[in-house]
Amino acid sequence: MLKLLSYPLSIIYFFFFGLTLAVFHPLQWFALNVFGYEAHKRTVDILQFFLMRCQNILGTRFSFQNPYDIGTDKPLIIVTNHQSMFDIPPIIWYMRKHHCKFISKVELGKGIPSVSYNLRHGGSVLIDRKKPKEAVIAIKKFANYIEVNKRAAVIFPEGTRSRKGVPKPFQTKGLLTLFEGIPSALVVPITINNSWKTIRYGKFPLGLGAHVTFTVHQPVKLSEYEPNNLINIIEKQITEAITLD
Repeated sequence: MLKLLSYPLSIIYFFFFGLTLAVFHPLQWFALNVFGYEAHKRTVDILQFFLMRCQNILGTRFSFQNPYDIGTDKPLIIVTNHQSMFDIPPIIWYMRKHHCKFISKVELGKGIPSVSYNLRHGGSVLIDRKKPKEAVIAIKKFANYIEVNKRAAVIFPEGTRSRKGVPKPFQTKGLLTLFEGIPSALVVPITINNSWKTIRYGKFPLGLGAHVTFTVHQPVKLSEYEPNNLINIIEKQITEAITLD
């Protein structure tokens, strides 16, 4: 019965989701080209708020638990597991004071209103996984941008979304490149739970009634750890907080 109900609700959701992206695409262009980075950034933040409200049509709720007062005087490396495409708007919205930027696959840089424009012009980096050497160079340049501007690099080290929440082993190359390029960073581990339930049936229909939670763990100073040891620590911290119900 729940899956049957998800068909009409998914159609309503996709209508408002597409409308939101279509409306914010020219707003982003106008904000960036007329008023500059800060106006564009605020427009992108508001876009995330409305994308989350679109999810409410499906009964999705978001909880973001962050007991830490994380300052904006240092760059961040936000490391998190990855369960669905709906992981991204809450991270941008709830961590908006840190100017979150992403390492994304090059295919996302075109064809998606609002999303592709922000990835190309908002400070994120697009990499071609088929060209690993070029990808490393692009990530190094991105890391320098984060270090200089004291912003937040968000990385999903599993590489691809995990199925039914089951974590995949972390891939270390991207993390190590960020660690090398952002030496003054605070590393902020985040565990995402239940986001996979939004796509439990696939891309259509979408799942109903998911309570997606984000748990921010204790930030650590990158400079106080050996890089590979730190990866092991945060991988364990993130994955042990994943619930598989």
